[in-house]
Amino acid sequence: LFIFVKMSEIKPEEKTATVKNEDEQDWEAAKAFFESLKTKVPRPPKPQNAVTIAVSSRTLFNMVAERKIFVDEGVEKYVAFQVEHENDPLKPGPAFPFVKALMNVNTRLRNLYPDSEELFDIVLMTNNHAQVGVRLINSINHYGLTIERFCMTGGKSPIGYLKAYMTNLYLSKSADKVTEAIEEGIAAATVFMPKQENDLSDTQLRVAFDGDAVLFSDESEIIVKKHGLDTFFEHEKKFENQPLAQGPLKCFLEALGKLQRKFYAKNERLNCPIRTFLVTARSAASSGARVLKTLRSWGLEIDEALFLAGAPKGPLLQKIRPHIFFDDQMFHIEGANELGTISAHVPYGIGQKYNKGKLIEEPKKEE
Repeated sequence: LFIFVKMSEIKPEEKTATVKNEDEQDWEAAKAFFESLKTKVPRPPKPQNAVTIAVSSRTLFNMVAERKIFVDEGVEKYVAFQVEHENDPLKPGPAFPFVKALMNVNTRLRNLYPDSEELFDIVLMTNNHAQVGVRLINSINHYGLTIERFCMTGGKSPIGYLKAYMTNLYLSKSADKVTEAIEEGIAAATVFMPKQENDLSDTQLRVAFDGDAVLFSDESEIIVKKHGLDTFFEHEKKFENQPLAQGPLKCFLEALGKLQRKFYAKNERLNCPIRTFLVTARSAASSGARVLKTLRSWGLEIDEALFLAGAPKGPLLQKIRPHIFFDDQMFHIEGANELGTISAHVPYGIGQKYNKGKLIEEPKKEE
């Protein structure tokens, strides 16, 4: 029995539903075909499930010589040089060991949870021109890095794309771009190449954080700068049970904790490939309790908490050997760098107005 229906007899909403159903079927068929393709390369997770780390090309690779050509000779000579040398792999940059450690965590997660998409997803976020992309791709393949998502903006700032990529952390060599990202509510830091190399773990991602103006807001640091240590100690004691407000990198620690718990759920706590450190200039007895209670109130754990009571951080970080250390004060960054720690500056809070505890005088505006 065949029933013929004239198109004119189909109502407009029925036409729409028919087209929609056909589109959905086409999409499902295309998706099924794509997923049936066999590949040895792990597919990137969906952004809504992943912990997305956006790195600039100058943090992933050492491009000091190429940058000099760009500054001295202009963009055309720079692009021509990159094209001419596109088969020469770039040397590793300051974020390279961090990215390798992220990949190691992903390998462990895929072994424990083969179908899970709760993984690190690394995005190359650069204002390079597309022609330079061939050298970047060749370098990534040379080192066996799993970076499938690129954003090359051809000279424009890539900051506007960070939210679209659902970025959890952005690492750059440009302090201006990092500041712009933080103002947009995205965890970000400026990465510096250390003065010497330290041997870093191949099996465990190690991340060290300062406390105030990094994990926490700068509210307590403001009191130190304006009223001194004694007032600060009294304030922290009085408000010991009141959690500090969150700082720019709290969300990244939260993302790390979420992945750590996946290992704990498989009884892998003692063999977890992620380890976090709090390295703070605070004193433990005088002002440490509020910090620990704040983390507890957030439902977050830190593996090791180190209260230095004003002592230099560099020597201790040399023992920890983190893949990256975040701090808001440049003199801590410089001290860590001198002793081989890959350090990342978080330009946030009142500390940006001070250098080694002294107020930086701003140039007077001409009348």
